[in-house]
Amino acid sequence: MYWNWLKGGSALGIAFLLAVVLVKPIGVSTQFVILDGIIGDTVNDSLVVKDQQAKKGYSSSNAYLNKSGGKYAKSVAHPLNYSFIFVASMILGGLLGRMFQPGTGSVKIKQIPEVHQRRFGNSPVARALIAFIGGFIVLWGARLAGGCTSGHMMSGMMQTSISGYLFAVAAFTVAVPTAILIYKK
Repeated sequence: MYWNWLKGGSALGIAFLLAVVLVKPIGVSTQFVILDGIIGDTVNDSLVVKDQQAKKGYSSSNAYLNKSGGKYAKSVAHPLNYSFIFVASMILGGLLGRMFQPGTGSVKIKQIPEVHQRRFGNSPVARALIAFIGGFIVLWGARLAGGCTSGHMMSGMMQTSISGYLFAVAAFTVAVPTAILIYKK
């Protein structure tokens, strides 16, 4: 048994609306860059430094972290901000959603979708590996596009941004044929 798509979609829409109205539009992929920066700064303590000349008070030897007046460098130095906590909460929310999904009562994945089994077999390791590779490709593409699906499409469309609608059309134009090609249906 799965969550009802209408209830889940409505809850997602309400969450996006509340975020846009109360805080700021939701975007996720940048926080993975911030996490990389935090790890990098742990290894190289000169990656992010305080800089009174920088607009945000921090600068970085990494051009991406240094852009926008050190905006991302500041996020690396002080990661406990709305966006980073939001991403951590998404992971926790997914775990809790799985735990309380009707009919499961645990976090252990007990099933592999039939469409996946028909194409790739029923190995949980293969399923996890394929999901990881797909996630990596999506995240890499999101960084090339300057933002992710949640930022460009979900938040963008909610704000009636033309680029949000164009992104949605492009995403589905590629995603549907790719799914048909991969699953042979």
